[in-house]
Amino acid sequence: MSITLTTWSLEQTSPSDLRPATPPEGDDVEIRRAEVPSAEFSRFLYTAVGGDIRWSDRLSLTYKQWQEIVEKPGAEIWVAYDRGTPAGYVELDPQDDGVVEIVYFGLIPAFRGRRIGGHLLSYGAARAWDLAERWPEREATKRVWLHTCSLDGPHAMANYERRGFRLFDTKVEEVEESETPGPWPGAHA
Repeated sequence: MSITLTTWSLEQTSPSDLRPATPPEGDDVEIRRAEVPSAEFSRFLYTAVGGDIRWSDRLSLTYKQWQEIVEKPGAEIWVAYDRGTPAGYVELDPQDDGVVEIVYFGLIPAFRGRRIGGHLLSYGAARAWDLAERWPEREATKRVWLHTCSLDGPHAMANYERRGFRLFDTKVEEVEESETPGPWPGAHA
């Protein structure tokens, strides 16, 4: 069965565009960079966050392909932890000409609705803007962009806009509906 999928592309063109969210109350949430490139950890985050919202584009990748993604110079994964448990992540992909894409961002379902998402997105966007400080061979960031779609959570677009991202493109297409795989086959059946 086909469904209508709308994809919105959003951007920031200056660090001053970023409007940070208020961090969640208390000090239970910590955001740390996953500094050791790990295909297994990256795949865990991808499936745990995106399984119920039909993320499937990376599911067919081989271990070697996953490892190449996480080992790309300048690529970073920042993970939000709630009292030591991974709650969500933001993945940064440096591109040419000072562009950084927020390739993936989201929370594991059990952690949604707790004010962690705005904080994690703010933190991830700030890390996209200062990426060259950690990777001196990279050009200074001039633009941060991302995309979201009609399958993402109902608050995704509003969160991006509240953080200062501006819409620059919209694409509507008919696609075949995919199953919701969950973090493992059958998890959300």
